[in-house]
Amino acid sequence: MVTPKILLILSENWTLTSPRHLRALVEWAVIAEESGIDGVMLSEHIALGPSAGALGRMANPRMYALPGNQDPATPWPNSLLLLSAIAARTSKIRLFAGAIIAPLRHPVDLAKQLATLDLLAEGRLIVQPTVSWHKDEYDALGVPFEQRGHLLDEHLAAWQTLWRDTPASFEGRYYRFQDVYLEPKPYRPGGPALWFGGQALHDALIRRLVRYGQGFHPLGPPKPEELERLAAAMQAAGRDMRELELIGGIRASFPDDDSPANLAEALESIPPQLAQGYTTICVKPNQFIDDAGEMRAFCERLVQAFARFGG
Repeated sequence: MVTPKILLILSENWTLTSPRHLRALVEWAVIAEESGIDGVMLSEHIALGPSAGALGRMANPRMYALPGNQDPATPWPNSLLLLSAIAARTSKIRLFAGAIIAPLRHPVDLAKQLATLDLLAEGRLIVQPTVSWHKDEYDALGVPFEQRGHLLDEHLAAWQTLWRDTPASFEGRYYRFQDVYLEPKPYRPGGPALWFGGQALHDALIRRLVRYGQGFHPLGPPKPEELERLAAAMQAAGRDMRELELIGGIRASFPDDDSPANLAEALESIPPQLAQGYTTICVKPNQFIDDAGEMRAFCERLVQAFARFGG
């Protein structure tokens, strides 16, 4: 069995460091690379509104930020800027821009930012474009929430053109441009690797995975019949499911609202995921440690534990 890859989540770790001390996240990425971690992830929101916590705010601040469970004042630093700092301090670790809410930008501008970051990182960038869930955020930026799926689809098509052609032209319903020279191009021909995910494996998500995807990062385990639909769609398009990196994760079981979880217990969920074909596992450090000074030991412990799963 192949040793699963570790994707260390750097967002949402404010019980370990102040959100005013962003250099700590850069240092953690350096530690992760030195420890043998495969990748680091940063996610984003541009702005939150009152409905961010409409479903009830998380009881333990170490939990994952999910749709509707967040304090509107939750800090979400600009992930692409932070990943640029990490790219300049590292040379091997993969950089994952998770939950990039593409419809909140113009595709030419975002394509330029991603191309520049991919070039700076020398091809280590992975991007997960998404429509997200927070209507307040769309309202704040004057973007129609109801059209977010169509906007994302045009982003993806426009990026493909911009990263390939010089000059590039695109004619869509929402975006259009003619004879655009977007330089420099990304490090990799065709641009950064794209992952897709979501709470459900709906038809639009399957289409995006089949056409553009190199990884599937669901929010929660998909049902077997959903994976069968995806496999059938991939096969119909002449692609194989093995072309998709499957991303899972470990979920903490907290003893109370003030304490971290037990890592050994959480790791027990990994073998069943590997048996289902998952190859990369997400881990959020502050779910298991309360002292940033333990980060190196924590990363080394993860690498040793994951090596045993591959044995």
